[in-house]
Amino acid sequence: MNIGEILLKLWNDSGFAAISSGFMDGGWQNLAMIAIACCLLYLGIVKKFEPLLLVGIAFGCLLSNLPGTGLYHQELWDSFMAGELGFGTILHDGGLLDIFYIGVKTSLYPCLIFMGVGAMTDFGPLLSNPKSLLLGAAAQLGVFAAFFAASASGFFTAMEAAAIGIIGGADGPTAIFLTSQLAPHLLGPIAVAAYSYMALIPLIQPPFMKLLTTPKQRQIKMVQTRNVSKAEKIIFPIVVTIFVALLLPDTAPLIGCLMFGNLLRESGVTDRLSDTVQNALMNIVTILLSTAVGATMVGSNFLTAQTLLIVVLGVCAFILSTCGGLLGGLIMCWATKGKVNPLIGSAGVSAVPMAARVANKEGQKANPSNFLLMHAMGPNVAGVIGSAIAAGFLLSVFGG
Repeated sequence: MNIGEILLKLWNDSGFAAISSGFMDGGWQNLAMIAIACCLLYLGIVKKFEPLLLVGIAFGCLLSNLPGTGLYHQELWDSFMAGELGFGTILHDGGLLDIFYIGVKTSLYPCLIFMGVGAMTDFGPLLSNPKSLLLGAAAQLGVFAAFFAASASGFFTAMEAAAIGIIGGADGPTAIFLTSQLAPHLLGPIAVAAYSYMALIPLIQPPFMKLLTTPKQRQIKMVQTRNVSKAEKIIFPIVVTIFVALLLPDTAPLIGCLMFGNLLRESGVTDRLSDTVQNALMNIVTILLSTAVGATMVGSNFLTAQTLLIVVLGVCAFILSTCGGLLGGLIMCWATKGKVNPLIGSAGVSAVPMAARVANKEGQKANPSNFLLMHAMGPNVAGVIGSAIAAGFLLSVFGG
């Protein structure tokens, strides 16, 4: 084989040749997705939009859209969803990102992330003020409003609409968990929308806080919450797991892992395990989860009118969840004769602890001596439980 033949073979086997020869048959989609991946990398690295996940999602998208690499095969997963093959075939014929994606499809990664979240979360503010659960429930308004809107649009099936609605829960792992079960072909756009809007909470929420509350209400100072005993913190995750898993068995994986992680934190006898779950395990799973989710962003699935509509419905879900929490806060403020600052209701979305920090910041703008962070953490962690319950409800209804 002479040099010319070698060079020709190298060109024919390259991704450049695949893009140029099939430009009209999908090559342009590869180029478009590579450009989108680079934009997401810019947002994650330069703008710091949820970088721990968005950088991995963007790079997974980049890898899966480079022709000829064989890292991710959408056709294998289409056949798997049609019941034509099993995980064994994917392990044998799939690429690296196909194997990573098995952890998403089996819901392993979202559940392990929830275990880490549980280990990092202090439920003390919620236990000291159980009424916070009502605010966490009120902040699920966007989930169901977006579900009904997506269903009514005629562009989505009920299962797809349920997956889109969960964006309003402001909880990335929950969105991935539900979408991987009900509408895996929409996993890429839903995950990107969920994590992008979570990063934009400091921009999305404040205008609606000011719209729905008065300056006087934002100035309300709340009294110190009671101290929570060690026994309460240990009993809480056990009781919640039993009650919620019996009520909605489909949410047992998420709630079970969340509460198990929290029990490791609070028990006082598993500090090494708690530290591992919070740090090493959480970091490893985040890498695998983000790159696997990004890999699903192939052009044929992502570059559609549905994706644009998902982006619009997602931001509407976030806004309505914020407004639902604020309305719950206003009702609680009225019921307690002005003892509750309604701003803490906005923290009912489960973006821990960002939403609580935003509520605290807006409260301090109205009254510099106002410290709402610990009060807002109650609804914030209640929102984590609420979004998991909402996902379990939707899965039990539409998951067959």
